[in-house]
Amino acid sequence: MTTTGHPFIEIPTVESTNIHAMEQARARLAAPGTAFFAHVQTHGKGQRGRQWHSTPGENIAISLLVEPPDRNPTRGFPLSCATAMGCYDFYKSMAGDETAIKWPNDIYWRDRKAGGILIENIIRSGSWEIAVVGIGININQVQFDPSLPNPVSLRQITGKQFEPVKLARTLCTFLDRRYQTLAKGQWLSIFNEYQEALYGRGRRFRFRSGDDFFEAIVTGVTEDGQLELSEYGRFRHFDFGSLEWISTQAVD
Repeated sequence: MTTTGHPFIEIPTVESTNIHAMEQARARLAAPGTAFFAHVQTHGKGQRGRQWHSTPGENIAISLLVEPPDRNPTRGFPLSCATAMGCYDFYKSMAGDETAIKWPNDIYWRDRKAGGILIENIIRSGSWEIAVVGIGININQVQFDPSLPNPVSLRQITGKQFEPVKLARTLCTFLDRRYQTLAKGQWLSIFNEYQEALYGRGRRFRFRSGDDFFEAIVTGVTEDGQLELSEYGRFRHFDFGSLEWISTQAVD
């Protein structure tokens, strides 16, 4: 298996690291393992078509080309889970034990968002050829767009200034450990640790699914990536995109 972050390519300015990485992969100009780090990202991509806001030069904006552990494109959760755990390992090493993973793969510190992951795929003839793993992590930024509900940065947590490029290389090392574990078939060990790191587990929150507003307790995640909630003793399961957290403040 290739080593994550080799080569490590720095880009002064780019619209989106994911778009750039996708173009390079489609043209077969970059192989699995390649990391594209942007000092300035003008239109970073977030989940559900949202934009990832980041002050130029202050944070990690990186996209990695990763060889899928399974060529079946419907089995994407193990890679998502391993990526989240790699980012969790990295952030916890810097920010401490209050780090968590908010389903499916946001990095949280306490009840505030420190980073996000967007995985896009190249599929040819029904086979999952390569994954483009985009990661944004707040490092030195202290002023955020007012529309963002709960951001936090490593500098705000620790009071220290960091070198984003150096930390991005360290992040690649943490990710590589998780990807190597996944490649060895040790998926369940990653999954079990993911469950332990899950944000809000055992706590009650407000949710919305379509027109349905309700309160439920986060109980865990299934092996195919569904969030499991307990609504007054009745278990419900949700795919990503079908559920919205009304607030990340627990109501218990």
